[in-house]
Amino acid sequence: MSIVCYLPAGWMLDHLSFINKSGYYFCHSLEHLAQDSFDNTVIPASSGTVLLPIKSCTKGFVPEFRNSGEKSDQMVKRYIFREEFFNILKPHIAASFQMERHGRTNLETSESEQQKSAKDNKPVITVKAKKKRKINELNHGESDILEYHLKISGIILDGARCLIQEARRSGFLQPSSTEQFCAKTSDRGHSDCSLAELCEMAKSFVPLNEREQKCARDKETSVPEQVQLTCVTENNTNNAKMLTLMGQEYLFPPRSAFLLSDISCMQPLLNSKKKYGIIVIDPPWENKSVKRSNRYGFLSHWQIKGIPVPALAAPNCLVVTWVTNRQKHLRFVKNELYPHWSIHGAVEWFWVKITKSGEFVIPLDSLHKKPYEILVLGRVQGNTDVPLRLSEDEELPAIPDQKLIVSVPCTLHSHKPPLSEILKEYTKPDVECLELFARNLQPGWTSWGNEVLKFQHLDYFTALQDNSD
Repeated sequence: MSIVCYLPAGWMLDHLSFINKSGYYFCHSLEHLAQDSFDNTVIPASSGTVLLPIKSCTKGFVPEFRNSGEKSDQMVKRYIFREEFFNILKPHIAASFQMERHGRTNLETSESEQQKSAKDNKPVITVKAKKKRKINELNHGESDILEYHLKISGIILDGARCLIQEARRSGFLQPSSTEQFCAKTSDRGHSDCSLAELCEMAKSFVPLNEREQKCARDKETSVPEQVQLTCVTENNTNNAKMLTLMGQEYLFPPRSAFLLSDISCMQPLLNSKKKYGIIVIDPPWENKSVKRSNRYGFLSHWQIKGIPVPALAAPNCLVVTWVTNRQKHLRFVKNELYPHWSIHGAVEWFWVKITKSGEFVIPLDSLHKKPYEILVLGRVQGNTDVPLRLSEDEELPAIPDQKLIVSVPCTLHSHKPPLSEILKEYTKPDVECLELFARNLQPGWTSWGNEVLKFQHLDYFTALQDNSD
C-alpha cells in the first residue's frame, strides 16, 4: 500500500513504495539470452508499423527458487526506483530565508560594519534594499493567486499538520537534524530515447485497421513479442517486461498498457473500445516560464477541450485534472472544460509537498511558488439535461471536497504521486483506468502521451541481485 495513513483531512502517501511494489524481477541468465537474440534498434515492418522488441520477465521464477529449497546457479535481478530521487531532507527555500529575502537586515550594511571597515581602511559596499512589493502593486494574476491562497491556506496548514503528526507517530517521517541536507540528483545524463521525436516519426506509418489489431491481440494472449507504435501496446501478463527502444531499455509493469503518441494521434485509444472508470489528466499548461525555458510543448485551452474524454469515459467516470496555481487555468477547468465534457460536481483537492522530516518544501506564505498543487475532480454525466441520479445498484460514494494528499515529492519534474489506491474508494470495483499526458506507467492502468515511457527508463532504477542457492 502506498497509503501511509488516512485521516478526515486526507491521505499521507509513500510514492516510492508504490513504484517498487510493482515487482520488477528478472532472471539474469534468461535476460542475457534474450539480450543476445534481439537487435536493439527500431525495426520497420512491411506494413509501416514500428516493431520494438520486448524481453520477458519471469517474475513467477522467483518464488520457485525461494520455496523449493533446490540449489541453482541462476541470478534473480530486481529493479527498484532510485531512492535518491525522493531524498528531500530539507526545504528548497528555508522559511527564515524567505522572510529575510524581503526584509532589510540582510541587504543593507549595518552602521557598525561601516565603522569597522572605515577603521581598517577597507572600501564599504552598500547593497540597496529591494523595495518590498505591496499587495496593491501585484498584477491581476498574482492578486488572484493570493486571494485564492488566503481562502485555502488554513485548510492546508491544519490538515497537513494532522497528517504529518500521524506519519511521525508511525515512523514514516523522521525529525530533521542539523546533519541532513537536500540531496541533489540528476538524470545521469541518459538519453530520453527521443520519445517525442519517435512519436512524430510514428505518424508517418500506416495504422493498423481494426481487424489487424484484433489479430495482434489474439496472438498476444500470454507474452507479446513486439510493440506496435500505431496501436495500444499491452502487457496482459502478471509479469514485468523489459522494453528495448532505440537502444534504450524501459521497464514495462505487469497488467499495464501504453500508447506513445501526441494529441493528433489519439485514435488508437478510441479504437480499443475500452471505456474508463477513472481518467487522470495532467495537461501541459501554458505559462510564461514554460515559454521561456522551452522545456516542453504546451497546449492552449481550446486544444485541451478537444481531447475526446467523453468518448473514452464510462458512465459516471471519475475525472481528475491536475491544475497549476494560476487561477486562469482553474477557472477554465471548472467553468468551461468540465461543462464541455459533461462533468459535474467538481471539487478541489490539494497535493501538499513535504520533506522527509515533515516540513513544507516551500514556505506556505511564499510570495511566488507554493508547496501545493491543485486537482479538480468530477464525474461524467451522459445527459446534462437530467440531474445526476444513480440507481441503487450503481450508487457511488460522493466525492468529498478539499481533501489533502501529502507526500514527499520526486525531484524529477512532473512526476506526480500515485492516485489509484485513493480513487478506487470512489469508483466501482475493477474499473479500467487511464492517464493522459503520462510520463510513466502503472500496473492496472493504460497510459498515453508523447513521453509516456520517460520515467520507466532503466537509468531511474537500481538493480538488486539475489543469488538463489
